Amino acid sequence: MSEPLILRPSDNVAVLTRRAQLGADPLEVGAPLPTSLSAGHKIARQDIPVGAPIVKFGQFIGKATTNIVAGDHVHTDNCIFDNPEQSYAIVADLKAARAAIPVTEPLTFQGYLRSDGRVGTRNYIALLATVNCSATVIRRAASEIEASGLLDAYPDIDGIVALAHGTGCGMAGSGPGFEILDRVLWGHATHPNVGAAVFVGLGCEVMQIARMQSHFGTGATAHFHGLTIQDSGGTRATIDAIKDHVVSLLPTVNGVSRSAQPMSALRVALQCGGSDGFSGITANPALGVASDLLVGQGGTAILAETPEIYGAEQLLLRRAASGAVAQKLIRQIKWWESYTALNGGSLDNNPSPGNKQGGITTILEKSLGAVAKGGSTPLTAVYDYAERVDAPGLVFMDTPGYDPVSVTGQIAGGAQVVVFTTGRGSAFGSKPAPTIKLATSDRLFGTMPDDMDLNTGDILSQGVAIADKGREIFNLIRATASGQLSKSEALGLGDHEFVPWQIGAVM
Repeated sequence: MSEPLILRPSDNVAVLTRRAQLGADPLEVGAPLPTSLSAGHKIARQDIPVGAPIVKFGQFIGKATTNIVAGDHVHTDNCIFDNPEQSYAIVADLKAARAAIPVTEPLTFQGYLRSDGRVGTRNYIALLATVNCSATVIRRAASEIEASGLLDAYPDIDGIVALAHGTGCGMAGSGPGFEILDRVLWGHATHPNVGAAVFVGLGCEVMQIARMQSHFGTGATAHFHGLTIQDSGGTRATIDAIKDHVVSLLPTVNGVSRSAQPMSALRVALQCGGSDGFSGITANPALGVASDLLVGQGGTAILAETPEIYGAEQLLLRRAASGAVAQKLIRQIKWWESYTALNGGSLDNNPSPGNKQGGITTILEKSLGAVAKGGSTPLTAVYDYAERVDAPGLVFMDTPGYDPVSVTGQIAGGAQVVVFTTGRGSAFGSKPAPTIKLATSDRLFGTMPDDMDLNTGDILSQGVAIADKGREIFNLIRATASGQLSKSEALGLGDHEFVPWQIGAVM
């Protein structure tokens, strides 16, 4: 499709589907462009007076700061963020959302059944630093084990993942910051994609191994081991001790094989990053279809990134499963308003320079596209960051919009696969849950072929139906859950994208 795209009849802007050159008149309204514009940018369909709403997707995305003439480029120089107080119609669309749950034949994937009934899509041994002081020793131990060739004899082990981070001390021993890190470490150590976990600390840090050990019930020692650098005799001795313990674990971890497991066991994290003007038109709606299909199988789709649903939360609240679910999301939205203001920011600071270069003007526009990843089914639950996800259906987790931090929380909550849409391009990957990356355009899919798993740009260029593309994404999720490597896995990404959310004073 080469003509400007009108998404809804009520829209007063159209979206360029290809680059428009200087002097072009894409809408043929007698208004030649004074500069070239990239695909994904917006042009006015009609005159828009100063102060009037800018409408895309049939929704308000900002207001005009000048008198805009039909054919003008609509962007940051003439459209400003404005989010008037909303009157939420909580659960108004719940009946329709329930009707939108697909009825399909139950399907299976090939996964690792764990003793607690959860199912893994990968089988890793995880080394977790409780504090930044032990980051080097776990990375060195993992690197030396991988380089030794020991794992070649254990085909059912996907590797050793070293989960290092920049905190764990100089922090309060209670409160939100401590609780978040505690949940993140606990969630990764007990993740269904982890066959065994080793916690490594310095010994004197705030985040003590003994406190985390208390979370484990009896019988957890086969899965969990802990040691400290101070008790092990220093850096080199600790690296050797980690390696020795991992070697002893290999036969047990390798003893689990893939078997047919229901799709209802899957928890899939929904993500977008490096978004552009096509994200809300191609990849995100198609992922929404795949999310609905997963929900129809009894699985869970985990939407996140609270700053990136801001202004579009009404679309979720209208299909909340209950008033309590809706109120928890509203409280999270209000917290973010206060949090950003306290730190001298605004939620409209969220669209990055790259987002804006790709055609996104305000957070409201970005959020409308981001929410589309969640499909059409009821919002069944709302979770705090890194909280364990146990409800089926579409759920929401409170996270920042920064991709590594957000995905870290979703994986800690139990997501075994991540699906990540991108328009500008992303080199993101994750462990122990693999990331699938969806390109929003033919251009991106062609320029970053080693990073993109699937192209959704053909929705525009070839007229592929969003429903068909959604089924293609769903099938790719199923194949990846069964062991097919994602592009980011093949590239070895994921070791440095473990970034727990840090809240609170650094002392």
